[in-house]
Amino acid sequence: MNSLATKTQKGSKGFVLGVALVLAGVLFAARTANTQQLQKGISVVMATTTSAAPMPEADDEDAWVVAVTPDGSVFFGTDKLNPAELADKMKSIPRRRDQKLYIKADARAPFADVRKVLTAAHDLAFDAAVLLTSQTESAARGTVVPPKGLEVQIAPHSNRATIVVQVDSGEPSPTFEVNDQKIPEADLPDTLRRVLQNRSDTPVLVKTHGPVSFTAVVHAIDLCHAAGAKVMLSTPQL
Repeated sequence: MNSLATKTQKGSKGFVLGVALVLAGVLFAARTANTQQLQKGISVVMATTTSAAPMPEADDEDAWVVAVTPDGSVFFGTDKLNPAELADKMKSIPRRRDQKLYIKADARAPFADVRKVLTAAHDLAFDAAVLLTSQTESAARGTVVPPKGLEVQIAPHSNRATIVVQVDSGEPSPTFEVNDQKIPEADLPDTLRRVLQNRSDTPVLVKTHGPVSFTAVVHAIDLCHAAGAKVMLSTPQL
């Protein structure tokens, strides 16, 4: 009798353990399903924004995604390339008429390295690019957050821009100017809304002075988008 009871007890423990493992697997799958969806590629820590638009096509198998890592290294998919090789690589791949270029840059990457990608894109007749970003909102349980990004126009620098936002390198943090007037970061949203009032069709030129991070530039672009403006980044580096 004792032997039978012992076997029954062991069988019950094994069943309970099996159920626990299955439940753990289900809970893990549910948690990971809430992560941001992006095609397989180079992992980076993307800058967080609030006004980015959904870009589900960035997760398509044939999406053109260029990653920029914290040290400024550039990857097309998983292929590490220098800026000249990047242009040659993109030239060698058949491209749809509506093909978009998605830039997945690390928040800590120097913006100068991201601009090299924009320059290569413009040389290949891209007139816009999408800067992929992370989002602050959380997804509903069991759903996948699609990629989001900020679309920017890319073109050679022109002094004809009537609205200019400049991001300057500074210590301990970057500073900002709107039409050559220094603006405290806290006042930047209200200043942009005021300048852009009834002028939402006028592109805002975002430029940099000195070494700044990708995060600082994306922050300015995010505020411009939130104010309803289209943003232009000039090439080459000023």
